[in-house]
Amino acid sequence: MDIKEAIINRHSVRHYNDRPIDDQTKLKLEQLIASVNEESGLHFQLFCDDPECFAGFLVHFGRFKGVSDYIAIVGNTSVNDYEEACGYYGEKLVLEAQMMGLNSCWVGGSFSKGKCKAEVKSGEKLLGVIAIGYGVNNGSAHKSKPAAKLCTVPESEMPDWFKEGMKAAMQAPTALNQQKFTIELQGDVPKIISKGGPYTSVDLGIVKYNFEAASGHKVKLYK
Repeated sequence: MDIKEAIINRHSVRHYNDRPIDDQTKLKLEQLIASVNEESGLHFQLFCDDPECFAGFLVHFGRFKGVSDYIAIVGNTSVNDYEEACGYYGEKLVLEAQMMGLNSCWVGGSFSKGKCKAEVKSGEKLLGVIAIGYGVNNGSAHKSKPAAKLCTVPESEMPDWFKEGMKAAMQAPTALNQQKFTIELQGDVPKIISKGGPYTSVDLGIVKYNFEAASGHKVKLYK
């Protein structure tokens, strides 16, 4: 599976079986997280066999079952646009995990923050977690707004690379599946513009990663 296939095949999964992440895959995840943290200045952390983080009312409200493994999304507030960076690098981890055969789900509030084992140092903030593991199924594709409502470029005028990026952006997970962004093309520079809303900065980072990974072109963001 390559990155484009991972984007297509990856869906949010809320129900997991009790199969533990094997040692080799766990090591790959830990090495990838260490690399991402070094590159970004963020503080992502992997926790396995910790079901307490997904226990309580909020978890039932979010309809999660069987989650015992997760990645804590801890941002360093001194990093420029750290929330966007958490979305960008978190999506990188999510898609790499998909290519390892794992399922995942971004979680902003439906987990027990007080029971999360993440180390949050002074100047850092726990933005959420990513549930990860082997799902009871592979989930299903979320509904997307039509491309015409998310992009100002007519399809007939889109370069092939832009079409690939746009398809990937439309498949990106966003808070409450609201897709509060618009994508423009100025010259050969794609631009993602925020429409505001909860978790917008994290969402923009996720959408940016998908677009760049599929298109091979760098994106500019506007909030």
